[in-house]
Amino acid sequence: MLIPDGSRIYKIDKNIHQKLEELLANNDQAGIDQWLVENDLQSLGQIDDKPVTDPPLTSISLAIAQKCNLGCSYCYAQEGGFGVKTKNMPLEKATAAVDLLFAQNFTAQKMNIAFLGGEPLANREALKAVTIYANERAEAESKRIHFSITTNGTLLTEHDADFFELYGFSVTVSLDGVGEVHDRLRPFKGGKGSYERIIRNVEPLLALQKNMQVSARVTVTPGNLHLKETLDELIRLGFHSVGFSPMLSSPGGNDEMDSDSLGKMLENMIACGQEFEKKLVAGERYPFSNMSIALKEIHRGTHRPYPCGAGAGYLGVSAGGELAACHRFVENKKGYFGNLTDGIDREIQRAWLTERHVHRQEPCKNCWARYLCGGGCHHEVISRGRPACDYIRGWLHYVLQAYTRILDQRPDFFYPEP
Repeated sequence: MLIPDGSRIYKIDKNIHQKLEELLANNDQAGIDQWLVENDLQSLGQIDDKPVTDPPLTSISLAIAQKCNLGCSYCYAQEGGFGVKTKNMPLEKATAAVDLLFAQNFTAQKMNIAFLGGEPLANREALKAVTIYANERAEAESKRIHFSITTNGTLLTEHDADFFELYGFSVTVSLDGVGEVHDRLRPFKGGKGSYERIIRNVEPLLALQKNMQVSARVTVTPGNLHLKETLDELIRLGFHSVGFSPMLSSPGGNDEMDSDSLGKMLENMIACGQEFEKKLVAGERYPFSNMSIALKEIHRGTHRPYPCGAGAGYLGVSAGGELAACHRFVENKKGYFGNLTDGIDREIQRAWLTERHVHRQEPCKNCWARYLCGGGCHHEVISRGRPACDYIRGWLHYVLQAYTRILDQRPDFFYPEP
């Protein structure tokens, strides 16, 4: 039994199950509330209607290069430029963004800087310089800082591998399948496939990773739904983890998932999850990140009024120095949050956090998955609505069932030995 408030999960006997089925069948909300009180399972009230107010800034993403050498069909960044003239972020803008992060961090001790684009390695020198600058500031102020980069992999070098290992980067490489499947979706702008070059370039990182972790991210479209084959091959190549994300909103509607393709994706995600369960019980590693992250969030009792930190503890920064709700809202006035000169516009932020609260979203506020989902990606919802609700609920329903099985068979997954 899942109680959404606090994401609390209980193992119940047949009598309790039958009683709850009767109350639910009769739509007896008063009876359900009374039953919860009688069994000391009443609502905890952990999430109310109050929005987060003036949160500390803990994470920024830098659009360090608003340009790209690929011509991906669905790119939210419109081939890197976000609909404006392509450009690099000047180093002074990047360091100013880091200064803002430290100034607005308040009492938090952990910070994260993500490098995104476009293709961030198109502005490699600024990326490295601002990493060194931020790391030195963190050491001087006794704060912990983590760096991450999402790259298309075509510009990676062995020197990059050494640098990322030195500073403990989380490196995410965008790969949408194996061989020709990837090449159809993520070709160079001239039309040539990019897969072979990416795999060749990423090999030094995969061989070196200790402090850094190298993961693969697969954007799922109607044209690359063979998820398990992709997952198995990327794991074989040595990626630390592999995750899938459906393409729900692209600027021109290209390669967006519809209800049929989302249904097929769900079937394939569950097949990957079942393989994860099988491997885990057998004591084998199977780094399917969607599964492992969801299981651990459920175990922690994750419950939240927003899907992520966008517009709160996390902001995106454009190459020109504008602040955005996240990296997907760069150069988009719907997600404008101020600029590096004037700082965070708190009035805009307060309005955003009020309006985007899950209790203000329909049909979210009455959905059993609302505090696990948080209402869905802000950018996707604003751009397209909510085409993936059934997919999200279906995936969470499967993971909740898997959680109970794994808790019985491999509790050490959740309670590792010290």
